[in-house]
Amino acid sequence: MVKYILLGIIQGLTEFLPVSSSGHLVIAQKLLGMSGEEIALGVILHLGTLFAVIAFFFKDILKLLRDIKSIGLILIVTFITGVIGVLGKDFFESLFSLPKLVAISFVITGIILFSTRKFIQAKKDKVELKDAIILGFTQAISIIPGISRSGTTISTLLFRRIDKEASFRFSFLVSIPIILGVALVEVRKIDFAVRNNFVNLFSGFIFSLLAGLAALWLLKLTIKKAKFYCFGYYCILIAALTLIFIK
Repeated sequence: MVKYILLGIIQGLTEFLPVSSSGHLVIAQKLLGMSGEEIALGVILHLGTLFAVIAFFFKDILKLLRDIKSIGLILIVTFITGVIGVLGKDFFESLFSLPKLVAISFVITGIILFSTRKFIQAKKDKVELKDAIILGFTQAISIIPGISRSGTTISTLLFRRIDKEASFRFSFLVSIPIILGVALVEVRKIDFAVRNNFVNLFSGFIFSLLAGLAALWLLKLTIKKAKFYCFGYYCILIAALTLIFIK
């Protein structure tokens, strides 16, 4: 059970903080000696983070349901990301067994985060069609382990001169259909896992939800204080540790 609780905490924190949950799960797989099948069942942990983002942005979701334009933009982002994800499925899955590549991806994430420093005071408060199209492609890039989805999408919106709080909010609203889509694709594995390992997986689910809520609160506070780029230092550090200790 301890492994599942630990994975739940790792998933909850790294799914939302701009430090790549997929990259951390690759490292966790190596350090904990977990098999590919057990890691595949980590989709349960994604459901925990899905519940976290829905709870945290519940009021924004209710407003979104009355905003046809924003719903359309989110669907465009999701469609572009989904098409690239499906077409490149085998390629992306092959990268999860390459810790050195993950380390390089962490460095790339760090550089992206550092680059946001001069954009953090942007003032545009609405996402437009062109922003959504670009976001769809950059979100797809974050399928690569070590490239942070939240880091990449928030940074993309900041680069597009979107206000930091609007960037934070929209980044996570577009994550909802993606996380849900992953769960639906892996539904058979979820069913198998629940029937054979319910207690452990439920523990992981709860801890990923709680850690996810904590991570969202921390990230929102960090963005408000214009310290978003500071996560880049962590990415560089974890990249160095991965190269040194993970073979």
